[in-house]
Amino acid sequence: MAKPDGREKLVTNQETEEDLILNISLRPSKLEDFIGQKDVVENLKVSLQAAGKRNEPMEHTLLSGPPGLGKTSLAHIIAHEMGTKITATSGPAIERAGDLIGILTNLAEGDILFIDEIHRLSKTVEEFIYPAMESFEIDFVIDKGPYAKTIKFNLKRFTLIGATTRAGLLTAPLRSRFGIFYYLDFYEAEDLVKIITRSAKILNIHVDKDAASEIARRSRGSPRVANRLLRRVRDWVQVKRDGRITLDATEEALKSHGIDKMGLDNVDRKVINVIHESFGGGPVGIESIAATLNEEPDTIVDIVEPFLLKIGFLKRTPRGRELTRQAYEHMGFSRNPKEMQGEMF
Repeated sequence: MAKPDGREKLVTNQETEEDLILNISLRPSKLEDFIGQKDVVENLKVSLQAAGKRNEPMEHTLLSGPPGLGKTSLAHIIAHEMGTKITATSGPAIERAGDLIGILTNLAEGDILFIDEIHRLSKTVEEFIYPAMESFEIDFVIDKGPYAKTIKFNLKRFTLIGATTRAGLLTAPLRSRFGIFYYLDFYEAEDLVKIITRSAKILNIHVDKDAASEIARRSRGSPRVANRLLRRVRDWVQVKRDGRITLDATEEALKSHGIDKMGLDNVDRKVINVIHESFGGGPVGIESIAATLNEEPDTIVDIVEPFLLKIGFLKRTPRGRELTRQAYEHMGFSRNPKEMQGEMF
């Protein structure tokens, strides 16, 4: 089966180069401009103010949750609020311990090192970062055998902010070295409406209130998806209409991109169809679903599954994933054969 095309990826949380550039322009720079995640923001304010009063860097912080909910934005906001520089990288980008030395030794007092997808750090690099987090020093061994020498690097006090979509994959030693933990959950529709309205002003486009609500309702609880849908609707109305984003124009634009009333796109529907048609509604393992779709298991686990679980279309069982009655009703499938069998006895 062919991999999803560009249209099908519209509501996933994988950033393209265009998304990255535009999201930076829409990203809030101050904590007071950050919309949603109320509890996280309030606790973060306390941590920032306390660190400022002590004239110390903030404690190492771990941000977890589904992609597209603002982990990167919060890391940049923390740097802005602390008045320090942020250096951003990702777990897969740090292949060797030497790569990390170059980054750490260039950090000034109070600077922030942001590592996205920190759960994907290699074991060697992860063990190398432990003393850097605890005592702000690293030991680097050069040569081997009798000629081996250890070089100690003293580091400036810095703050490590790690972001992960798979907190469960972090090792216990790494997790224990973070002093602050925040989990970002899916956004409520009213917060997404505020985000869409703010983004529309920055992009200098008009969006009706009911149109913003409709975009928010189909945004999978994610600001990243909300901003992406807003831009696609903007393109559609500028070409097909008079440039004004109204409710009917929004519905037509999103329909043309294959996004239904629940926010499901073609990838979501393919996953649901595969579970229904090939595996009788489940239970089925992620590896089997991914193999049938010719997709990576991580794509399904990180992007598709969290939303289907949130809206109650999918449930996890000890034997695998299984479709729910809501999924059958929404997709217009015949009734779940397992439920029908249960009624017979």
